Amino acid sequence: MNWFEKMKTGLKSRVKREIPQGIWIKCKKCGHSNYEIALERNHWICPECTWHNPIGHQQYVNLLIDDGTFSETDAAVAPIDPLKFKGYRDKIKDGRRQSESKESVHTGVGRIGGHPVALAVMDTRFIMGTLGGATGEKICRLIDRAIAERRTLIIVCQSGGARMQESAFSLMQMARVSGKLKQLSQNGLLYIAILTDPTYGGVTASFAMLGDIALAEPGARIGFAGQTVIQQFLGGDTPLPAGFQVAETVLEHGFIDRIVPRDRMAAELTRLIALLAPAGEAPREAAG
Repeated sequence: MNWFEKMKTGLKSRVKREIPQGIWIKCKKCGHSNYEIALERNHWICPECTWHNPIGHQQYVNLLIDDGTFSETDAAVAPIDPLKFKGYRDKIKDGRRQSESKESVHTGVGRIGGHPVALAVMDTRFIMGTLGGATGEKICRLIDRAIAERRTLIIVCQSGGARMQESAFSLMQMARVSGKLKQLSQNGLLYIAILTDPTYGGVTASFAMLGDIALAEPGARIGFAGQTVIQQFLGGDTPLPAGFQVAETVLEHGFIDRIVPRDRMAAELTRLIALLAPAGEAPREAAG
């Protein structure tokens, strides 16, 4: 009995040709299907259109920090529910599960190109990377450490804005972090902000735009209110300009200094720190 006759009699082959989930990833911009392993090796940049897929805090640490030099700080700092906001505790649990972190920012110290740095990386997997009380606390503590140990400060911004579930407690962090950045500047230390997709709201209105140098990834959305909110305000039929709130347009209007592809970011940071950071004795590496 040949194969066609078996199919007619209802007999089925035991061999299943299934493609495991996640092997191929479709680019959200150009629609090209990318092999997951190849995409990861390319730092999650689409080889067809150079679209920068979102990545988590650990990928940024691996990308930017010299191997074996990173030490996490303040890992135990976590959000509370000061206003007893309905559903907030469940969102915190979901954020912890998705990001494998207790807050929307991951902080630590290490070296980039041999230069001592203090690094904060925001992560949109934790409640859209929103700015809460614990977020601000971790960043402020990191700035204090940067001042004490004479380190360059780098913050990778990736956020939907202030965290509505904490109301004024969240908005206060804009002023707190900005005040700490003033102290950093008074101590003659360098702060580099890296704006990734998306950078919105209270983060844009505070520390994301206060860097001595402001870098951005290609295509990153940067603004205060989101495009949907702005369209609703203007009227649903009012089209927004081409390239509205995209890094390339923001650069043209002078709000950022340079657009740097993700795979070149570590080299660019090394160059900038070597040129601009104050010379001095390198700090002794210590555990967080």
